[in-house]
Amino acid sequence: MTLIYLVRHGETDWNRARRIQGSTDIPLNDTGRAQAARSGHLLARRTWDGIASSPLSRAFETGAIIAREVGIAAEEIEVLEDLVERRYGEAEGLDDRELVQLFPGDSPVPGRERREDVAARVIPALVALAERHERDRPEGSPDARLIVTTHGGVIRTVLNHVSPQAKYHRGIPITNGSVHSFRHVNGTIELVLFNDPIDVESIADDCVDFDEQNAVEYRELGSEPRVQ
Repeated sequence: MTLIYLVRHGETDWNRARRIQGSTDIPLNDTGRAQAARSGHLLARRTWDGIASSPLSRAFETGAIIAREVGIAAEEIEVLEDLVERRYGEAEGLDDRELVQLFPGDSPVPGRERREDVAARVIPALVALAERHERDRPEGSPDARLIVTTHGGVIRTVLNHVSPQAKYHRGIPITNGSVHSFRHVNGTIELVLFNDPIDVESIADDCVDFDEQNAVEYRELGSEPRVQ
């Protein structure tokens, strides 16, 4: 078994402005770097066997900051293309008001990646990552522990995929720098729901939930985007 801790990247200026990022490569701001360091302090309570990251700079820099805190060299971070954020097509760069104006109601957003397609690339990538580490471990050794720095849309998709009966996991906020623990068992990914106190402590009260920052995701919860 391998424990996989998915960490959402720190804040960017687009997060703060509630602009939809998706595959657009927006860097961390200073608040985001502080959030990544805070996550690193929490994760430093454990020992880790590796760090993997999305290729987008906001996720990779989050991983590099965490790596420094937990004692892993930044050069050892494994970049996995399939962990990139969900693509939002023509909605990328839009804020709440602009999305409502251009794509009102249930209007489809051209180029938006279906959540099933996100799951189809992310879940196998996590399974393959875990299996590589498991193959290299001596028999009888403790479970591997891996940190994966990625994105809100990816984490939301994994949550929905591994436990679809709890639709959208509305009670689990995905704030910048938050940690969400899963495990790999026999080729599948399972949710470890707040079994580790790091998960709870990583969700900061002063941070906005991913679904509140992303009007497309908010709409998929069954609500219209907030127009401010």
